[in-house]
Amino acid sequence: MKYVIMFTSTPELDAAVPPERLQEIYGRIFEWYQEHDAAIEDSGAELMPADTATSVKSSPNGPVVVDGPFSEAKEVIGGFSVIDVPDLDAALALAQSWPMLELEGTSVEVRPMVTDYSQFEQ
Repeated sequence: MKYVIMFTSTPELDAAVPPERLQEIYGRIFEWYQEHDAAIEDSGAELMPADTATSVKSSPNGPVVVDGPFSEAKEVIGGFSVIDVPDLDAALALAQSWPMLELEGTSVEVRPMVTDYSQFEQ
């Protein structure tokens, strides 16, 4: 089954991590991707900071372009990957091994992907 795993963190807490500690964790992230290569269908991407985002929102007069994601959450999505594993338990086990989870304010959101669109046919 395919899942998207989204890596989230809290920017204020990220800023407090010493650069050498962050470099060490990024080294283990590289190893994590190598170790889980068979399950990772799409390595995804690390995203630029949330303050670089632009959103297209609906409005009564049609789509409107606005600066920022304007999310009420304190955490922001910093990146994502697509994985293909047997079930949710396997996806959660993989997510729990994410090296950044050692840092406060970090989480991994796991969501199943829709791969069969026949359920939406009329």
